[in-house]
Amino acid sequence: MDDLRAEFPVLEHYAFLNAGTCGPLARTTAQAMRAEVDQALAEGRAGAHFERMLALRDRQRAAYAGVVGARPEDVALTTSTSEGMVRVLAGLGLRAGQEIVTSDAEHPGLLGPLAAAREHLGVRVRAVPLADVADAVGPETALVACSHVGWLRGDLAPAALGELEIPVLLDGAQGAGAIPVDVRALGCAFYAAAGQKWLCGPIGTGLLYVAREWQERLPALGPTYVNLETPAEGLAARAYRDARAHDSGSASNETLAGAVAAHDVLAAAGWDAVHVQARTGAARLAELLRERGFDVAPRAETTLVSWSVAEPEAAKARALEAGVIIRDLPGTPYLRASVGAWNDEGDFERLLAALD
Repeated sequence: MDDLRAEFPVLEHYAFLNAGTCGPLARTTAQAMRAEVDQALAEGRAGAHFERMLALRDRQRAAYAGVVGARPEDVALTTSTSEGMVRVLAGLGLRAGQEIVTSDAEHPGLLGPLAAAREHLGVRVRAVPLADVADAVGPETALVACSHVGWLRGDLAPAALGELEIPVLLDGAQGAGAIPVDVRALGCAFYAAAGQKWLCGPIGTGLLYVAREWQERLPALGPTYVNLETPAEGLAARAYRDARAHDSGSASNETLAGAVAAHDVLAAAGWDAVHVQARTGAARLAELLRERGFDVAPRAETTLVSWSVAEPEAAKARALEAGVIIRDLPGTPYLRASVGAWNDEGDFERLLAALD
């Protein structure tokens, strides 16, 4: 993975272990974004500019669909994981008195929309440990909404979710790009993920997978130009009948080009190799931390490693002074390292030295 590591200039200066927030930016990604800006400066933003926009959207959709094992037409392009989840919660037709089951360790990106659904739709929200969400489903449960990979500890949602007869919405922010994802094997109705984390794309990118059998049951909320099959038909224009109906209304060409370029950098290294390297590295870091006497949080075979310290925020600041970028998790005793295929043993040694 030396060639992949060389793509990321930040690694020349830092042990960057924070892709769970934002992945490192590749030279190739920045070049692709600058090229779009330069072209717009030189040529203006007219017909050719918008033709490139449509072509870039097609390329991003196909790329992101490949990452999660979906057909391109089953993937919407969004600005974030949270936007995708909001589109599902707002469009699913949930009614007062129905129940949503979630986990007790969710990210605010899901908790905020769930609280809003409770307030505005009158649904009940019940939180249980992530390992128990499938077993917690009852006769009034209309939806399960939880993490695929838990953001606090790197644990996994139970496989039994794929056997439920109600829809499952998975927050894939720490899944897509980090570990192998096959949405059809997961059996979920909806899978929302980020482009700026493990896919190393620009901020403002993401995806929402909508299973084919749920596309007719999830109406488009406010379809705009890019969501319409034939925009020129005016009021008679209809939204796409697949996931494209849920695309975000606009994205700059430089954002689209950056997302495609970032994906292609990782794909060139080989997704299987990227996943193996990252998960193996995370397991190695967890082992090293335990050897140093740290209490590592229970985790699965993912790319996140969390461990307890007395003062997480202060410890994170000290690590940054030593050239190590990790994060603390507010409200918990944890520091968290997000291990990518671009990290090496030297990054781990630098982190351990900063913790001494």
